[in-house]
Amino acid sequence: MNNWFKRNSVHFIIVAILIVISFAYVFTPIMQGKSLSQSDVVQAQGSQKEIMDVRAKTGHAPLWTNSMFGGMPTYQIWTSFPNSITTYVVEGMKTIFPNPVDTILLCLLGAYILFCVLKLNPWLALAGAIAFAFSSYNFILIDAGHANQMYAIAFFCPIVAGVILTFRGKYLLGGSLTAFALAMEIRSNHIQMTYYLLIALLVLVIVELYNAIKTKQIKPFSTSIIYLVAAVILAVMVNAAMLWTTSEYAKESNRGQSNLTQHTTEPSSGLSKEYAYGWSQGVGESITFLIPNAYGGPSGMSALDVPSSNLVKAFEAKGASQEQAEGTVQQLGNMGVSTYWGEKPSTSGPFYFGAAVCFLFVLGLLIVRSRLKWWLLATVILVMLLSLGGNWPVVSDLFFNYFPMYNKFRTVESILAIAELCFPIMAFLALNEVITSPDKAYILKKSLLALYITGGIVLVLLALPDVFFSFKNAHHQDLITGLTQALQGDSAYANSIVSALVADRIALFRADALRSLIFIVLAFGIIWLFLKQKINLTIASVAFIGLMLIDLWSVDKRYLNNDNFVEKADYQQPFKLRDIDQIILRDPDPDYRVLDLSMGSPFTNAYTSYFYKSIGGYHAAKLKRYDELIDNQFTKSTNRDVLDMLNTKYIITADPKTQAAGMQANETACGHAWFVKSVKYVDNADQEMQAISSFDPKNEAIVDKQYKGQIDGKNLAVDPSSTITLTSYEPEHLVYQTGSTSTQVAVFSEIYYKEGWKMLIDGQEQPYFRADYLLRAAVIPVGNHKVEFIFHPASYYVGEDISLAGSILLVVALGGAAYVENKKKGKPEEKKKTKKV
Repeated sequence: MNNWFKRNSVHFIIVAILIVISFAYVFTPIMQGKSLSQSDVVQAQGSQKEIMDVRAKTGHAPLWTNSMFGGMPTYQIWTSFPNSITTYVVEGMKTIFPNPVDTILLCLLGAYILFCVLKLNPWLALAGAIAFAFSSYNFILIDAGHANQMYAIAFFCPIVAGVILTFRGKYLLGGSLTAFALAMEIRSNHIQMTYYLLIALLVLVIVELYNAIKTKQIKPFSTSIIYLVAAVILAVMVNAAMLWTTSEYAKESNRGQSNLTQHTTEPSSGLSKEYAYGWSQGVGESITFLIPNAYGGPSGMSALDVPSSNLVKAFEAKGASQEQAEGTVQQLGNMGVSTYWGEKPSTSGPFYFGAAVCFLFVLGLLIVRSRLKWWLLATVILVMLLSLGGNWPVVSDLFFNYFPMYNKFRTVESILAIAELCFPIMAFLALNEVITSPDKAYILKKSLLALYITGGIVLVLLALPDVFFSFKNAHHQDLITGLTQALQGDSAYANSIVSALVADRIALFRADALRSLIFIVLAFGIIWLFLKQKINLTIASVAFIGLMLIDLWSVDKRYLNNDNFVEKADYQQPFKLRDIDQIILRDPDPDYRVLDLSMGSPFTNAYTSYFYKSIGGYHAAKLKRYDELIDNQFTKSTNRDVLDMLNTKYIITADPKTQAAGMQANETACGHAWFVKSVKYVDNADQEMQAISSFDPKNEAIVDKQYKGQIDGKNLAVDPSSTITLTSYEPEHLVYQTGSTSTQVAVFSEIYYKEGWKMLIDGQEQPYFRADYLLRAAVIPVGNHKVEFIFHPASYYVGEDISLAGSILLVVALGGAAYVENKKKGKPEEKKKTKKV
């Protein structure tokens, strides 16, 4: 054991350094007891409120919530998976380390493992870990609160490490590491990032297959594939409950097949191309890999040093004071005027990989001999083409139209997270060649060439930026026109303001171009000093650690800094009770719904979900039928009949002058459940949607003819004195008491979801069907009955049993791999001791 600690002492030291770096980035606000304010996390708190309340009360997190979009499964909101080992790893990290230290540390640790597997010395591996973890996109995601996406990215590196180890012949160790890291990747529950990583790994497998055929090493390649397939199966088993429920839900979500053919602009399945390509990387925008503010930084004016800006000077030239000019510039930013001049609807910042990393990447293309170079180059080219989306759709359309699941994802620029992985790998493989190559003259020659290429590009752009870039987007003329109208027709003044804005964009470009040139020269300088034996490997490694930290850290602070943190009390209570909320919450009814129109679109805001059962909400994967209902019944105007059938008891509005919130009680809301007088059959979803556009939901049910067999022949009759009352409410268990002198059709103001829900009448399971496009309905027999709806999806409960088995197997595999590797490394020590004796 002592020998094991001694052999790995450097790694323990570096892990301690990684922890210190992770804490250091957010040291001041954390020491002040503050918490990171993240917009998506705040929205998640709203959407998860009912789940967490029930969990606190019962110890069980429900799998269904009625707090958003009328009701939906919690699978993509918050679900506990207690039988999966990954749950305890995630909870352990979050318990030990505060947010976002846990995320930064996971990125650093995973990347360090990868660079050690790539046989870099530990100190260079530390520099490589910093290069990957501190890429600007990671910190932009952390700031936004995309926690799942960041966890998914954090496990990219250990997955690649496991795959490479397996192809090197370390089958058990590589397979086990792959299984564990992939299980954690899947547990992160960001399918889009996992899908993009699999594209990159597919390219790696193709490269390895080509090499195996070329060198006639098919058997080792086949063995590696067997172990990797076993690793994938094991990772899937560990996450069986999550994957099964997600797969089940995906078919019914807005990523699934459309129910409508006439009343929709959506494709038959997947997302519309326009929606998917909404955030596409600009054709020239990838220059930000090298020069962060080349495209003006984030949307708005945050990148601008306002007091010294050309915009302020333009306003001062018209007689405004310094203070007035600065205030006007900030106002312009709030109105949508931006230093960012790309074509994205908005951006929180660029993809910046580091100037030194880009220089080393080019050097890697020149000197790296490993076949990994071809994998990295091919992958970077592919993901850059795919990131262009609608801006150059030749390659993107092929994937969108023909690759399975690719059309389920939006924001195609996010595939550049794979390039963010590839650049540092290539860069530090290049440094490894610099260190290990015996031909120092050759390395110096290629280093000079890489300097001329990257430094030359930056130098030319620094000198002549407006020759290569316009610094104007497609809406440039619209901006001038809008300003001219705001300035009462003074086009000269409007043009001077816009010219000043363009000048500021150029200034931002030049400032960062100069900055990048300095870091490129410094990176080359360290290599030159090492090759000329002016410094040793340790000093060179420490120099690169410092260079990576200074370069990337300083850019990351533009997007995630102390200003992003708030007092813990504000974080824990992000939603403040308004006077109107206090009034509505006096209603003792456990299951009414609220439509809140006072804060913009109710369908992109989870505020209401924090306090009520909401008609709206905030989620990217709504039920498809509900999404179609929104498009057809709420987009152009609000359908009151639909509000009634959804038991919308209160409507919150804002005074157009004062913006003060007010409330309207909806007296015609249908209640929790009711018996209808008649049933109208329709042929398909289109007719069903058309029928609910204007109908009397209290007295009439619109039913697809596929359910006709459940209703016909039941001797239905209207009983005006019949009753149906909700007697007990839990999100997963609804209990009603009915009383009627005749058999009738009851409609329940609960969202229909065919998987997992069962209806019991007096303890016996009975069939139910869909009515009014998305509600539940059933035939209730004559007499007094207890009617229950219980949500108990087999996909979750059976999946959890599979997850437990997979977790046990994974622990055994990891333990076996650790034992075998330790035994292998222990043998040389034993031999040395024997020789000494």
